[in-house]
Amino acid sequence: MNSHTESPFMMSWLTSLELEARTLLEELDTHPKARRLFDGSIDKNSYVHYLIQTYHYARWTTPLMAEAGRRMKRLGMHPRLGNLLLQKSDEERGHERWLLADLKNLGWSAERVERQMPSPAVTAYVAWNRFTSRSGRPEAFLGTAYVLEYLSVHRASQSVERMLAANTIPNIRKAVTFLKAHGTEDEKHVAELTALLSPLVEREEQAALLLSARTTRVLYLGLFTEETYKNAAHLS
Repeated sequence: MNSHTESPFMMSWLTSLELEARTLLEELDTHPKARRLFDGSIDKNSYVHYLIQTYHYARWTTPLMAEAGRRMKRLGMHPRLGNLLLQKSDEERGHERWLLADLKNLGWSAERVERQMPSPAVTAYVAWNRFTSRSGRPEAFLGTAYVLEYLSVHRASQSVERMLAANTIPNIRKAVTFLKAHGTEDEKHVAELTALLSPLVEREEQAALLLSARTTRVLYLGLFTEETYKNAAHLS
């Protein structure tokens, strides 16, 4: 009898989780700057800005995901999901170097990238995930991971294809490593994560994931609204 009462509720919260990710896609598709990344018409300065801000959050995603996984295991919370976070942390390790390589091929050295400040949205993203990983509910990071991987599946490869077709950014073919890799890798990750979320039947756990997914959705738009690099190419 429990299976008949729990399954519809479980499906409703998983549907809500996917809704957060789909809502982000819709918001990005109507955002004046983000949609230019997806349709391939983005200019070099805007693409550089996007890569730099992505670097600033990606460099923290791996260690914080690992902290969340270790804390889940230490607290005896869903060992399979704790192991999944640790596995994802290993898979994501070094991806920030892909971003530095892409930026180098656009004329930005690692030193110049490091000197750029993260946007308020990226700062808030890191702070939120640091809190949940270290002091809050560590399973919340699964909500963050779900939204980011869903986005990659549905937009990363498309962005690469259209930027290469437009070919308006000099050396663009050597500056899409990060997007290209995530477009192909994350498809199986979303399916795997969705299948493994079924053990989360407590409302508090589900609420934690949904809140983290919603926070990620809201903050991600900030990668495109804090553009400060219009004249950066002229700086040393």
